[in-house]
Amino acid sequence: MVTRSLLAVSRASFSLLRATSRPYSTATETKFEAKYDPAEGDRLRKLRNIGISAHIDSGKTTLTERILFYTGRIDEIHEVRGKDNVGAKMDSMELEREKGITIQSAATYAHWKGNAINIIDTPGHVDFTIEVERALRVLDSAILVLCAVGGVQSQTITVDRQMKRYNVPRICFVNKMDRAGANPWRIIDQLRTKLKLNACAVQIPIVAEAKLEGVVDIVNMKAYFHEGAKGETIVTKDIPADLVEAATARRQELIETIADVDEELGEMFLMEEEPTNEQLAAAIRRATISLKFCPVFMGSAYHNKGVQPMLDGVISYLPTPFEVPNHALDAKNNEEKVTLSSSSADPFVSLAFKLEESRFGQLTYLRIYQGTLRKGEWIVNTRTGKKVKVPRLVRMHSNEMEDVDSVGSGEICALFGIECASGDTFTDGNSALTMTSMFVPQPVISLSIEPKGKESTNFSRALNRFQREDPTFKVHVDAESKQTIISGMGELHLEIYVERMRREYNTECITGKPQVAYRETITSRANFNYTHKKQSGGSGQYGKVMGYIEPVEEELEDGKTVEFLNETVGMNIPHQFIPAIEKGFNEGCEKGALVGATVTNTRFVLEDGASHAVDSSELAFKLAGLNAFREAFLSAGPQILEPIMDVNVNAPVEYQGTVIGLLNKRKGTIHDSDVRDEYVEVNAEVPLNEMFGFSTDLRSISQGKGEFSMEYKRHAPVASFVQTQMIDEYKKALAAKNK
Repeated sequence: MVTRSLLAVSRASFSLLRATSRPYSTATETKFEAKYDPAEGDRLRKLRNIGISAHIDSGKTTLTERILFYTGRIDEIHEVRGKDNVGAKMDSMELEREKGITIQSAATYAHWKGNAINIIDTPGHVDFTIEVERALRVLDSAILVLCAVGGVQSQTITVDRQMKRYNVPRICFVNKMDRAGANPWRIIDQLRTKLKLNACAVQIPIVAEAKLEGVVDIVNMKAYFHEGAKGETIVTKDIPADLVEAATARRQELIETIADVDEELGEMFLMEEEPTNEQLAAAIRRATISLKFCPVFMGSAYHNKGVQPMLDGVISYLPTPFEVPNHALDAKNNEEKVTLSSSSADPFVSLAFKLEESRFGQLTYLRIYQGTLRKGEWIVNTRTGKKVKVPRLVRMHSNEMEDVDSVGSGEICALFGIECASGDTFTDGNSALTMTSMFVPQPVISLSIEPKGKESTNFSRALNRFQREDPTFKVHVDAESKQTIISGMGELHLEIYVERMRREYNTECITGKPQVAYRETITSRANFNYTHKKQSGGSGQYGKVMGYIEPVEEELEDGKTVEFLNETVGMNIPHQFIPAIEKGFNEGCEKGALVGATVTNTRFVLEDGASHAVDSSELAFKLAGLNAFREAFLSAGPQILEPIMDVNVNAPVEYQGTVIGLLNKRKGTIHDSDVRDEYVEVNAEVPLNEMFGFSTDLRSISQGKGEFSMEYKRHAPVASFVQTQMIDEYKKALAAKNK
């Protein structure tokens, strides 16, 4: 038991901490006033929108399968890549069941103890990170799943960054507590040190003879045991005698952690008052919703332990739709930020966050922020101004659909027969509100692709569909080679789409060697003073531009990597020609002067220029902007950048030296290696160009026991000798084409 003197020390330390500590949250500290219609308050109070996210193989889909079973949405439990050839409910795609991974996020809904829960199960593989991105963009809260042995891994860090980007409150679920080497306290320490989360356990595990029997709820000080063939019966008992002291100490740690970020509980702590179970639970809820705390649950989804208490935690600690601030921009009022209510009676506003092709046409997933959507109603796409009718409205249960007549605010639904793009806002036409866009990462790898044999319309139809569905999948035709180039987030990403073309469109494809998505940038400022002049009889072309280009250090809005600034004064350049100059700059950025790669992190500042009353035109100023940029680019310390990947390798400890040697051979920078339970985990940064064929080499040196995951981290300059070599090769290739 914690003694009174120890508590006094804790309280003294705490009062000092309250003056200096800051919560991890980057969210605004201004108080958000929840707005909703009291008439439907009960429905909204009993509604949760959650996403389930984690590193690959942490057990997200298995956890979702158990949630669906315990909430009565499915009658039987099926495993990921199961032996019964059925597979998990949320992995509806044939490829997902074959490979045992989630490729597309899947939506469903369930009911738990009178509460409605909309759930989106997201992929864990980094190549499909856009699925996580758009799910978190529209969800109110999330469950971050962690392996009790693997802990915080590379993709966990990415998911955490995405949750923080959209200010998503979350609870953590430490899964696979039945595995040898499971250590939840080490995982909580990683959450604090690696993710900078103010995390603390709200449960402790009950382990008997190396088996997880249940969990102790340290908020209510009760023990939960699982009985029945599939753990469906929860038996509540007193805490086992050998765990009472540990549970009391952990509860005190929880109270101190919450008191640090919650004013109400902090005052009680300083006054040496013991909070009731209800007061502690209310404080956890307040701190979680305000992004100042992260409660940690424990269990084993595969062995049916700890899932139902975690579901109770979802209801108890995660926010309702009206407790999360959602904003739109008013196009009629200089894009002023407008806080949306959660009332179904207010004007309709929704966001199309995901598109899918189905046998009935395009399926558009919508998150409704306010208002009500009814079947047969007319809605307006804010981006296009187009008015469309809602022919069919459904709620999704993985790949199954359930028709509904209307959907209220705070809900997630889908509709058919509407042409739109991912990220479009729909309203009732009475407002010009538009939702802020989501972050879309740039592709890092490309392949040339062509149909095997005779080209059919299915080839272009498939590529068009995949581009519409997935913003990270890009297609373009190379102007010089006339080849079709597909770009994406990794080898697996592109491999999946090539395989889907074969299965879904009966189109066999031949792919070329993977090409790394190099970038070009500048390192210093360079001025330009360029005149485009051409006379060929009759009216000619004239446009003069003056200004400078400079490197961009800060992050730009909406994921942009280049910026055009017009700082001209007066009418030396007529205003109608300014967009043409910007167009010329953007065209120059599409193909850099060094190796023809996309230019990034560059700002073009137009300061002055000149025009001619007769000879000036949009074309003249576009060419002036293009050539001015190209000329200045070569004087601004141009550099080639290559994608650097964060690589995480797991292998038996006897192969530690060989694995590190393999990474060094591929120009990797080792950050740390951690040995646990006869396995070594090595984290390194490696250029993507060096990672081709890595899986084959890793398997051969580790007798098939090694595995790795990688994710894009950043673009970094290539070595100077490599840059010279690449420029020479590019010039030779151009010369050969021009012969």
